Amino acid sequence: MVRIVESTVLDAPVEAVWAVLRDFNGFDRWHPAIADSHIERGYSSDKIGCVRLLHLADGSEVREQLLTLSDADMAFSYCLLDTPIPLLNYVAHVRLAPVTDGDRTFWHWQSRFDTPPGRETELRDLVSNGIFRAGFDAVREHIGLPVSRKGDDR
Repeated sequence: MVRIVESTVLDAPVEAVWAVLRDFNGFDRWHPAIADSHIERGYSSDKIGCVRLLHLADGSEVREQLLTLSDADMAFSYCLLDTPIPLLNYVAHVRLAPVTDGDRTFWHWQSRFDTPPGRETELRDLVSNGIFRAGFDAVREHIGLPVSRKGDDR
C-alpha cells in the first residue's frame, strides 16, 4: 500500500481556504487537472455519500465519493470509485488548521492506495505532484497568492 502525506502553509485565513476546498463540486474552478465537475443525481455537494463526476483535462473521467465532511474540523475525506488510473482502494483526507502566527492556513492532504506491482513510484509521484502539490499551487493562485516554487512551504 502506498501512503502519501503532503502539507503546506498558505498566507491566507483558514476560513478563506476552507470556503474554496469545502465545495466538493468546486475543484474544476481551481485545479488544473479538472476540466469540469458535477454532482450526480442532483445531490448537494456537501451531502455525505454524494458522487462527483470529474472530466479531466486529458478527456478521461473520474468518479469520487464524499465520505466525510466536517465544518467544525475543516476536514473532509473522499474515495475513488472509477478511474482510468490504477489507483486501487484510493482514500484521501484533507484537513485545514489555523496558523495563528500571521493568520495563515496549514493544509494537510493525505491518501493511501494500492497499485499494480511495479507502479508504486510512478503513481506515488503522479498523486503527490500532479494532484496534491499542483492543487496547493492552484489554490494559492485562485485566492490571489503568489505560487510557491518547488521546495517552498513544503
